[in-house]
Amino acid sequence: MHFLADRGGRIVEENSLQDRFLEWMYGHVAGRVLLRPLVSPVFSRAGGRFLDSRLSRLMIPAFIRNHSIDMKEFEQKEYSSYNAFFKRRMLSGVREIEHAPQVFVSPCDSRLSVYRISREQEFSIKNTKYTTEQLLRSRKLAGKYSGGYAWVFRLCVEDYHRYIYVDGGRVSPGICIPGVFHTVNPAANDRYPIYVENTREYSLLQSEHFGTILQMEVGALLVGKIENRTVSGTVRRGQEKGNFAFGGSTVILLTQEGKVRPDKDILENSGKGIETKVKLGERVGCV
Repeated sequence: MHFLADRGGRIVEENSLQDRFLEWMYGHVAGRVLLRPLVSPVFSRAGGRFLDSRLSRLMIPAFIRNHSIDMKEFEQKEYSSYNAFFKRRMLSGVREIEHAPQVFVSPCDSRLSVYRISREQEFSIKNTKYTTEQLLRSRKLAGKYSGGYAWVFRLCVEDYHRYIYVDGGRVSPGICIPGVFHTVNPAANDRYPIYVENTREYSLLQSEHFGTILQMEVGALLVGKIENRTVSGTVRRGQEKGNFAFGGSTVILLTQEGKVRPDKDILENSGKGIETKVKLGERVGCV
């Protein structure tokens, strides 16, 4: 069960099919038994091939109807597969990007939580808890963000699955961290006796206004895929960084101490365990 706030302060209880499925997979013996084959490369490749097939187009109308997707906001075209539809591009101007230099913006449509970074602080991503060091697999790099903030943008399947650079600057080549699946006895009584590290990619942006920002994309548990653009050198605020293929996904920003602070409502909601719904390009913090 999740609680979600909008920027007007209204809080609702959210219990999506996606969330219930993941809770069942992690929290019940049968789900844990099924999880290993579901995250196997064979299943992932087979699922990906189906979602790229013309047959998968049959799923599109029901998805639009069930999630109340306004297709007038997107490019008008015939989609060759479900994945092509899932990666659909919004029309120019549907999302307005804040360009005031001191304003820190969201990279994507999502549900946002923020955490103060310390060596011991854990945050939950895809039902797995990480410290910053575990997330990056680097104590040295994690130390550069101690005292700053981790911004966790959780996308659901109905969200727009393209994401942007949140500021202009120079970007490093991307680093890929492969996913890992660990398990003890799946019939154990522990609620979460499994440990899944999803595949993730990150790059460092020497930004014009907010110090060095680490931006990471985390792939979905099953067949989700990260598709980042190949970029070297300078990028601009609002430039598309990439997109996810099918699956709920997550974008994470790490900001250094003293460089940017979250807006008050987002910080207060996060302290209560409440996510805040935000849109791509919307203000979420400031210098």
